[in-house]
Amino acid sequence: MAMAGMFQAASLVQQIANTGSANSAQVDSCIETLFRFDASSVEDVYGSVANIRHGLEIFNEALGKREARDLDITGYILAMITLERKLNARPKMLDDIEQRLKDIESQFEFFAINHDNTYAKLGELYKNTISKMGPKIIVKGERPHLANENNASKVRALLLAGIRSAVLWRQVGGTRLKLLFTRDAYQHACEELLR
Repeated sequence: MAMAGMFQAASLVQQIANTGSANSAQVDSCIETLFRFDASSVEDVYGSVANIRHGLEIFNEALGKREARDLDITGYILAMITLERKLNARPKMLDDIEQRLKDIESQFEFFAINHDNTYAKLGELYKNTISKMGPKIIVKGERPHLANENNASKVRALLLAGIRSAVLWRQVGGTRLKLLFTRDAYQHACEELLR
């Protein structure tokens, strides 16, 4: 499920970069994970399996035929995993991100989770923390969509949510090696969850 969370965030980043929009319910599901601080299970982080169905479908496709893989999405996933490992080595930055997320959450009575102001604050948080660590995630897409400030903020917010899923993936034992050598088990789990 955590890997599906990364795939959903990466796919939505790609959609916004190429078309200027993405399914708002799927975007909300990703962003909400940033504010589930003390979830007792992986499923609780996502609310339900239904909330990451899109991510499960994209992940399942990527595990299948090689030609079905989307190289841009794969690149975003690998970058999220790399940045999560760097972030994990910086507990002070992790604490700072959590505190700033709590500050953003405290404003939900004024601005909804999917308000432009919330995306702007999340985008700023990403820019001032994770983006400074490097390597930067280079988002490919259409210039007019990427130049739009609201889209740019939404993309950064989704990248932050993707890295949140990468944190969760590592916490439940996910590693690059396991992903490489247990593809069949991952695909079986994907198919079970999709059923």
